[in-house]
Formats: sequence, C-alpha cells, structure tokens
Amino acid sequence: MSTTEVPASTPALDMDKLNAFIGQFVIDLGASVHAGMVVIGDQLGLYKALAAGPLTAAELAAKTATDERYLREWLASQAAGGYITYDDTTKRFSLTQEQAFALADEDSPAYLPGAFELAVGSLAAVPRIAESFRTGAGMGWHEHDPGVIAGCEKFFRPGYAANLVSSWIPSLGDVQRKLEAGARVADIGCGKGASTVLMAKAFPNSQFSGFDYHDKSIEAARESARRQGVADRVSFAISSAKNFPGNDYDFVAAFDSLHDMGDPVGAAAHVLKALAKDGTWMIVEPFAHDQLKDNLNPVGRVYYSFSTLLCTPCSRSRPVSRVFAERRKHRSTSSTKRGLKENERDKLRIAIILRSNRLRREGVAET
Repeated sequence: MSTTEVPASTPALDMDKLNAFIGQFVIDLGASVHAGMVVIGDQLGLYKALAAGPLTAAELAAKTATDERYLREWLASQAAGGYITYDDTTKRFSLTQEQAFALADEDSPAYLPGAFELAVGSLAAVPRIAESFRTGAGMGWHEHDPGVIAGCEKFFRPGYAANLVSSWIPSLGDVQRKLEAGARVADIGCGKGASTVLMAKAFPNSQFSGFDYHDKSIEAARESARRQGVADRVSFAISSAKNFPGNDYDFVAAFDSLHDMGDPVGAAAHVLKALAKDGTWMIVEPFAHDQLKDNLNPVGRVYYSFSTLLCTPCSRSRPVSRVFAERRKHRSTSSTKRGLKENERDKLRIAIILRSNRLRREGVAET
C-alpha cells in the first residue's frame, strides 16, 4: 500500500503508526467479507471437492454443478486469504492437509465453517442491536437469522464430539461410572441437541433430557435423536434453565449456555434443587481472563464482538431474579456459585470445563 497523504492543516501524525493502522484495516475488511466466502464454500461443497485433489476452476465447476465465472472470483479470494492453495504452473487449486482438516472435515475438532456461518448470521442483527444501544432492549437467540443457530451447532458439535466423552466426562470423578451403569441426565440450554445425542450414544443405559427455550431448536433436536437412533433414551422439551422439570438428576450439563442466561444465579439455584444428593453439574464455557487488560488480543476481540451481538442481547431479553438484577446493577463480578446462599453453596458439586482456543488444552476445575 502506498503511503497515505495527509493535508498540511492536519496536526502532526506519526505516519508509520497511521499506515500500520490502515494496514490493519485492510486485513480486517478482507476478513469481514471473507466470512461470506467461507459460508458459500461450505454450503456448496467446494472445500470438500478441493480436498479430494487439485482442480482448475472449470473442473471444480463441473464437479460441484456451479458456475465457473463465480468460482474464479471465489477461488481467487480464497487463495489470497490463505484458505486454499494455488499452483500457478498447473492453474489448479487445492487444500493442504491442514486446510482440509479445518474446512472440509465436519468431524474434525477444528472444523471452522460453522463459526463463519454464525458470524454472518449475527451481523444481520446490526441495525436492531444499534438501536438496543439506545434503549437497552434485549434480543433472544430465537429472533436472530437462522444462520446463527445453525452455525452455532455446526461450530461447537465437533469440539464436543472430540472431548465430551473421551476427556471431559472421565475427568469428573464418579460421573462416568454412573452414566455407564444408568443415570438420569439433564442438558440445559441444549440447542439442537448435539451434546445430548453424543452422550446418549456413548451411554446407552442412561436416560437423557434436553431443555431449551427455543421451540425450533427443540424440534431439530428431536429429529436428530430419531435420525441417530437414540430417541428411546432421549427426550427434548421446551423449558428455561430456571424451571426445567424433573428431579434427582445424577448429572446436569450446560454447554456454552450459562453466560447467555439472563439469570445464571436463578438457574444455579434450580439446578441445585433438581440434582440428586450426590449429583454433579458440569459447566462448559470458553476460557477468558477476569480482567479486560488480559483479554485484549484476537481471541478477546472475537469474544467481545459476539457478546455484543448475541450473548448480551440474549441475557438482556430474559427475566432475571431480584438477587441477580441487583448484582448486575452494581456490575458485580461474583461467580454464579457465590450468588447462592451459603448453605446452598456447600451442597453444589460443580465441574467447570474451560475451553481454550487451542486444541487439546482443556482445563478442569472442581469446586
């Protein structure tokens, strides 16, 4: 990029810093529109076709029944962004093993297209969220573009498949033994049921109940259970985390949902009532530091941006308890567990799985 010229009347600027910032803008602008390119590549099966071997634009068009002219532009954007590989000698495009692992393998724990679908879908709410800055109004997940919920399930499911049964549950003391023998399980905020179905397939002697307030997600979860042959031991119902039915659950799980709840303290209190005496509540959440200064990095930008568009609006749209409303009013950073009464805290067994942004670096803390 050429050096930016600034009118003489403008106060003195550090031109190196200015040009570095504009360079960052170019990267960010490219990344913004690139998100749509990834969604297109995923929906049309372009990455999967390229993973099978190098192809010219014409060959890819024939293989995927798509238009060559559009493909030429798409391929160029992907090669420029480093998402596919281009050989100028053969004029063919391909995926490296690493690119294919992240873009073409839906069972890979690093499968990325769902995150882009989630991002593109969330941006459709920008006009409404901008107005919420003035009014403080919330916006539930069910009010967003369908790509939000579809992308969320697509992005998180591979990570659950790679870690839930093989790593997270075995780290929780006697939980695995109970599940193998036959336990009662509640999955709150289950969405489209990916986590619930994974557990049901791994532990056929147990009974699983998934709960979510979104009716369309529950419909999709029921269909998924039927399709994957676990409907005999899995049920799904429309319910919030504060009033889901049942009691004496041996195991309650919340996968990447607690931080979206309007009243996590109320949810925790209800989980306590629903758990068996020796039951366990597992909370799976993205890892982040407590202090803003420690989150000022690329991962922090992802978290705060999605929180602005999705998580905070959702929590603001849900009813809250008097206790949590007071804590939120004073911007308390107290944990959900500290929001419970002292005699309740001592009874609640919580296992917290903090997912890092790197593969195979999950941490477990029990309280």
